Amino acid sequence: MTAAPPHLLIAASGTGGHLFPALAVAAELDDCTIEWLGVPDRLETQLVGDRYRLHTVPVTGFQGGLGLGSLKVLWGLIRAIFQVRRLLRRGRFQGVFTTGGYIAGPAILAARSLGLPVLLHESNALPGKVTRWFSPWCTEVALGVDSARRYLPKQAHTTYGGTPVRPDFLATPPPVLTLPIPAKAPLLVVMGGSQGAVALNQLVRRCAPMWLEAGMWIVHLTGEVDADRDSFHHDHYVSLPFYPEMAALLHRADLAISRAGAGTLTELAITHTPSILIPYPHAAEDHQTYNGTIFATAGAALLMQQDEVVPEDLQQKVLMLLKGVIQRHQQPTHWPFTPNDPLVIMAEKTAELAFPDSARHLADRLRQLLAESPLNDGSLTTGP
Repeated sequence: MTAAPPHLLIAASGTGGHLFPALAVAAELDDCTIEWLGVPDRLETQLVGDRYRLHTVPVTGFQGGLGLGSLKVLWGLIRAIFQVRRLLRRGRFQGVFTTGGYIAGPAILAARSLGLPVLLHESNALPGKVTRWFSPWCTEVALGVDSARRYLPKQAHTTYGGTPVRPDFLATPPPVLTLPIPAKAPLLVVMGGSQGAVALNQLVRRCAPMWLEAGMWIVHLTGEVDADRDSFHHDHYVSLPFYPEMAALLHRADLAISRAGAGTLTELAITHTPSILIPYPHAAEDHQTYNGTIFATAGAALLMQQDEVVPEDLQQKVLMLLKGVIQRHQQPTHWPFTPNDPLVIMAEKTAELAFPDSARHLADRLRQLLAESPLNDGSLTTGP
């Protein structure tokens, strides 16, 4: 009799930074039965529902100090723990994989109350509050940045394995960009994360005329909430609220101006794309600055703080980095490739930060944990 495939619950919710790594790991686990745990009305209802059976529980995070709001959040967390516990027992899941965020708390506590293994992946250089609070309860915490372990309790069992990316980022050869941009034309990509970045958009539109005059092409991903996203026009300027083929776009880009979310940085590393990073200043505990500092210290990126950036400075930094690409495009016979080009050096440093086998590494570890699950020896029975 053939054994049933392992049954795994993935708890990932909210943003692309939580969802895309989880989806990348799930794609490596075709020998497992996977169901998903999320929160109503979040991004997972769009990205997950047609791939995996989706369960949702209402849960929010603690904001600010203690008060009536905190008590409501705590009560919601307790209710969610019991809901997830019921789901795990009735579905006879053998373990949980989570990428942090609000949904991770009830998933971790419910699973551990049943003795089930939990693998938590943390992609940020500064682990989030949920990871710091609940990491001692996990069987293992896989870190996207090795130095993040210094911020976790000593009881947490940590390993380093990078952050997974979507399979198309690892395709050989890389996917081809379908946007109508000439081959070898200097290409600058601007992106503000899955939600866009209005302040970054405004800054870039002020700088764009000089860059375009110098001979660049610009692909500007504005997000959906920028009311001025259609206010600037040029034949070599492509403005889109979002672009689904990010692997092709970043493989083609010569330089990116970007926020410093962990998922975005992982994609830049995999595609060896040099960058100017402007962290989102209101990110929880300023964690994007911690992420960006890792890249800047390694020589893979320039780091600029949003409240300190002036358009003239950003204009000159971009022109300095893309000078060689522009000259080679305009006069290809007079400007040969040079390994001392700062952009070439940044690309090499960016490549050194890549961990292309991250999804496979995490999938293999999950298989080991599921094989050790108490459900396999019959010690976990169904019940309330």
